Amino acid sequence: MTDLPTPHYLIDAAKLKANMEKVARLRELSGAKALLALKCFATWSAFPYMKPYMDGTTSSSLYELRLGREEFGGETHAYSVAWSEAEIDEAVGHADKIIFNSIGQLERFAPRAGGIERGLRLNPQISTSGFDLADPARPFSRLGEWDSEKIAKVLDQISGFMVHYNCENEDFDLFDRQLTEIEGRFGNLLASVKWVSLGGGIHFTGDHYPLEKLAARLKAFSEKFGVQVYLEPGEASITRSTTLEVSVLDILDNGKRLAIVDSSIEAHMLDLLIYRIPAKIAPNEGPHRYMVCGKSCLAGDIFGEADFPAELKVGDRISVQDAAGYTMVKKNWFNGVNMPAIAIREEDGTIRAVRAFGYDDYKSSLS
Repeated sequence: MTDLPTPHYLIDAAKLKANMEKVARLRELSGAKALLALKCFATWSAFPYMKPYMDGTTSSSLYELRLGREEFGGETHAYSVAWSEAEIDEAVGHADKIIFNSIGQLERFAPRAGGIERGLRLNPQISTSGFDLADPARPFSRLGEWDSEKIAKVLDQISGFMVHYNCENEDFDLFDRQLTEIEGRFGNLLASVKWVSLGGGIHFTGDHYPLEKLAARLKAFSEKFGVQVYLEPGEASITRSTTLEVSVLDILDNGKRLAIVDSSIEAHMLDLLIYRIPAKIAPNEGPHRYMVCGKSCLAGDIFGEADFPAELKVGDRISVQDAAGYTMVKKNWFNGVNMPAIAIREEDGTIRAVRAFGYDDYKSSLS
């Protein structure tokens, strides 16, 4: 716990470093390069803890791209589902590599990206996602090209591919089988380029993940096709590094005991609401069970249920775990509920507040 006012996101530098050391180990063993996926985590005050262990960033928009170039450095990969006429020149100015989502975009903008390396996104039509909403290989997906014959015709305009098809994949054997399928289907194309990004979604920083097996598989892939392999870890970079610290504002009993906190799942952990996943609440042990609820007017603004060692009372603090990925990048001003501050716990245990938000931020987000 911390004495900082709640709500706030608390990034633990020691836990972040533990993930970074696994990233560094994988890079060393495999020869692959690692780029932070800013769509998942873009809290740039934490970048100094990550830069020594990673090769750069990958983005999904012009603003992410610029942030990566300005605040992270290293290699800067630019991807967007669709670049606009107004964006393309600035994007090229910030990027080392630009990855087009479609052959149409590649052919339209390749002449304006002649000074940097160009890539194309492949859609292997397989994935590990359990959610249709997040499945890049869902029917009629707009994410990448899949027709080998069409792709072969534009090989002279690109130097690499991006293939993103994993989603929190903790199963190395599944990764191995699917990569083998991709090799069989696109091998002639892969052998014709200099680099291949296998995207993110590989949960290699998780407990008991066979990191050495993954490293060997990536190295074999690299050697087979003569390519530089890239990974784009998002969740794997920051998993278990951050909590959302909240306080109890009210206790109700409507047949079930409810604890209303000074935060909102809709505003501060939106991904959990979208995918209908309960928050990981700590402590979650003891004889006293409560439903932890947000303070917005949305009826379903509920973090989840958890057990506590003592009865909760107004003012008690609760920690919501795993609150880094797809949280701060998605937070919003729904109901005008104040944004959580952002703080970092240094490795020596001291806590440093790096950003607070107030009414002026709310007002300036509108018009």
